[in-house]
Amino acid sequence: MKHISQKSIALALSLCMFLSMFLWIGQVPAEAGKKAKNVIILIPDGMTVAGTTLARWYQGGTPLAMDEMACGLVRTYSADAPIADSAPAGTAFATGHKSHTGYVGVLPDAANMPGLAPIAKGDEKKPVATILEAAKLAGKATGLVATSEIMHATPAAFSSHFPSRKNYDDLSEQQVYNRIDVVLGAGSKFLSPEGRKDKTDLISIIKNLGYDYVTTPEAMKNSKSDKIWGMFSPTNLSYDMDRNPAEQPSLAEMTAKAIEVLSKDKDGFFLMVEGSKIDWAAHANDPIGVISDILAFDKAVKTALDFAKKNRDTVVIAVTDHGNGGISIGDRATTKTYDEEPLSAFIAPLKKAKLTGEGLESKFNANRSNIKEVMATYFGITDLTEEEIKTIKEAKAGSMNYAVGPIISKRAHIGWTTGGHTGEDVVLYVYAPGSVERPTGVIENTDVARYMEKVLGVSLDEVTKKLFVDAKAAFEAKGAKVEKVDDGNGNFSLVVTKGSTKVELPFNTNIAIVDGKKVEMSGLTVDNGVKTYVPSEAVNLIK
Repeated sequence: MKHISQKSIALALSLCMFLSMFLWIGQVPAEAGKKAKNVIILIPDGMTVAGTTLARWYQGGTPLAMDEMACGLVRTYSADAPIADSAPAGTAFATGHKSHTGYVGVLPDAANMPGLAPIAKGDEKKPVATILEAAKLAGKATGLVATSEIMHATPAAFSSHFPSRKNYDDLSEQQVYNRIDVVLGAGSKFLSPEGRKDKTDLISIIKNLGYDYVTTPEAMKNSKSDKIWGMFSPTNLSYDMDRNPAEQPSLAEMTAKAIEVLSKDKDGFFLMVEGSKIDWAAHANDPIGVISDILAFDKAVKTALDFAKKNRDTVVIAVTDHGNGGISIGDRATTKTYDEEPLSAFIAPLKKAKLTGEGLESKFNANRSNIKEVMATYFGITDLTEEEIKTIKEAKAGSMNYAVGPIISKRAHIGWTTGGHTGEDVVLYVYAPGSVERPTGVIENTDVARYMEKVLGVSLDEVTKKLFVDAKAAFEAKGAKVEKVDDGNGNFSLVVTKGSTKVELPFNTNIAIVDGKKVEMSGLTVDNGVKTYVPSEAVNLIK
């Protein structure tokens, strides 16, 4: 064995120490960077690959903001069907659980699609925690933005719990008492006594809770409050192409304001943004509405992405909940000429439109005798058939996009297979800073929730245990009497008594009234029509 000098040994030891230090330095940021301070998820409801392709060509072929974020595909089926409704699809994103058509923030009755575990007996329709609620409990600010009514299926799935998306009274009341920091969108009709079966004035409650309640883009822009609730229409907002900027903000403007307010929280924030009416346009087979709101959605994505790139501690996700309409660039008429048609054959007819089908409705006179003039002026169509004129004339109020969408689609060779949702996989778009991992490949829609859970460092399962305890079982185990009481207007409370202690828990609120004294809780009292669930701290009020 050759003699090794002391100098060589020292050099080797120094090299080992250097390599160890190099590896250690390289590992620390990777380990520490697996979490993010903020998460923004943007949901273009009903958007498909063909829709984004069409929107890209419509704007001249330049890339969309979300293009650089594409990283995988998402399976969209629900617990018991291959084609999902927005309620269970939104619930999957929000809670990490697949659910049933119409169910918002609760488990399904059955999970019988291939590969799914069955629902445990007694857990049917049980509320489960959302990523928004988990973020709130972790001390983060939270926000919702949508172009639909804020109590519509997708935003409701992140902020409320009931096995019917149609129950706007309960869903909106839960949203109010879930104490979300920023809410921007539409639906003031369903917050006012006139629009509610229970006659509750939620707008007054919102103001009393300390929100700056705003109704115009100017008021939204000028608000300095850390709590802002903006309602810019009694029902849904207009398509972006039809929007009056003085009356309604764009999706990008609402996103920017939400980020401005939420980013003040030193603990970080969670924000959900929905481009709601891409879906509505696809239902109507209206390509103008689809293009209008995909491009508006993409501007909102750019707003979030610009913030994330500057902030360097924010994950941005863009993903649709399901396809819709079966839209295609090319139809039956291009069967033999598809590879000969110039781009202008598809785009030029669409470029002539100045409004969506919905926006067009107000341009017709009372008896719709000006159909030819309106279609020529606003859609650039001068060759209407008698059948098309009849279709427009007979269109029901609020359904003009269903009448004119197919008319312009035919001239632009845009195909449609259905007026309903479709079951294909959809594109996953994710921007993650530094060493925060991005999901890739083909994933489940529930994996989106689990990814957000991971990067925010929260546990949805633990939050569910904390927020949703079977009230009757828990209180009766303590020897208390439990009773459901109606005030006569459909406002229910759970009344719990033990000895001299009386606890009232109004449904859909975070309020407990203990022997006449109001106590605020970190979660809601939720009744799913079968059982009532309360936060664990409510149970602790009974000794």
